[in-house]
Amino acid sequence: MARKIEKYREMSAVELETQERELAEQIFRLRFQVSTGQAEGLKKLREARKDLARVKTLRRESELRKA
Repeated sequence: MARKIEKYREMSAVELETQERELAEQIFRLRFQVSTGQAEGLKKLREARKDLARVKTLRRESELRKA
């Protein structure tokens, strides 16, 4: 897990914003896979949600540092 957060910490604010949009789209698509019963979609969905939370946390941290 520490490796994933470090990967996101190295990104700029613009890159984090782009990553957040991509993850939101990916979660949307994965929800359809889960609804059709694809088991591997569930695991990917969980990981995507966690990654999205990491990105949002880092974006919020940077907002609070600026204020």
